[in-house]
Amino acid sequence: DLQICQHRAPTCCTKKMEESYQAAVRRERTQSIQALNFELKYMIVGHITAFQEAFESLLRFAENRTSSLFETAYRPMAKEAAEPVKELFTDISLYILGAETTVESAVLRFFDSLFPLVYSRLINPGITDLSEDYTECLRLTRQDINPFGHYSKNMVTELSKSLWASRMLSQALSLGIEVINTTEHAALTKECSRALVKMQYCPHCQGLTLIRPCVGYCLNVMRGCLASVSELDAQWREFISTLEYLTNEMAASHDLEIALSGIWNSINEAILHAQLNGPQLSATVDKVCGQPKQQEGNLSSASIVPVKEVTETQTFMMAHTSLNNKRREFINYMKRSRTFYASIAERLCDGDLVMRDSSTCWNGEDVV
Repeated sequence: DLQICQHRAPTCCTKKMEESYQAAVRRERTQSIQALNFELKYMIVGHITAFQEAFESLLRFAENRTSSLFETAYRPMAKEAAEPVKELFTDISLYILGAETTVESAVLRFFDSLFPLVYSRLINPGITDLSEDYTECLRLTRQDINPFGHYSKNMVTELSKSLWASRMLSQALSLGIEVINTTEHAALTKECSRALVKMQYCPHCQGLTLIRPCVGYCLNVMRGCLASVSELDAQWREFISTLEYLTNEMAASHDLEIALSGIWNSINEAILHAQLNGPQLSATVDKVCGQPKQQEGNLSSASIVPVKEVTETQTFMMAHTSLNNKRREFINYMKRSRTFYASIAERLCDGDLVMRDSSTCWNGEDVV
């Protein structure tokens, strides 16, 4: 009653043993593919973590640098500016990790929150009553009177370019893991599991437990079993090319490190612009929002304190170098995996599964 290992000679197998063999080949094939995938998956997961750590390190540096700008140059508003600064960098971090947000909305929301502070602490430091309604009016007016000139738009443009490549790379790496996980659990067809039993276990039914399959025979069976997986070859090659493009973009015109480290300077220039145009802004705001309460003997506007360029710190340089090294190392490894899905049958037939050094092997019907 054998269905797979039919042979003219006497046999020690039963139909139940054939069923056990089918369960065994399914389990073994999944384990073999998992073992092949492990190194590639480990490498991608490791780099997702490394990239995220480097991103976070650069973001923390840029956030600290921006906070120190307020503490040294714009002390009257430093305490109240802390929350908008924190929100800005949280939004940037979420954007890189793929959240449904945009760089533009994050930056403009920051400048919306900043304008009431600049107006009441620097341009008109005598304002005592900054009610919710008046603050909201200032926020909304910011969009119409554009107190920060072209600096806010420039910041959106610079960050959008550099953060886009980082966001795409982050999403691409997650997609790579998804693809690998899916191929690990690709179901074997009934024909495939029968072919694998015939290749690996039918010799056992004749007591030939040490005979292994011939190389050519193994390749034919594996290619048939993995036809659907090897069809990923063209798309996988395209995926590797895309990763290469994104890592090059991150290192070239869309340099994330330069964009993040320049945020504080963009904000400083924007605030200076607003202060220099203080009288015109005050006149427009008074018409739209009304005149707020002032202290007696209106205080003079806070003096403009330009901030000198802060020298790059060791922390930033380490994060910068680390990210560049990780990028290079990662893309070199991924380029080597370009043929991963094209060569999967060859790799499964490598090693102990087939007979390589002997003239005797199993061809599916007999020992040859």
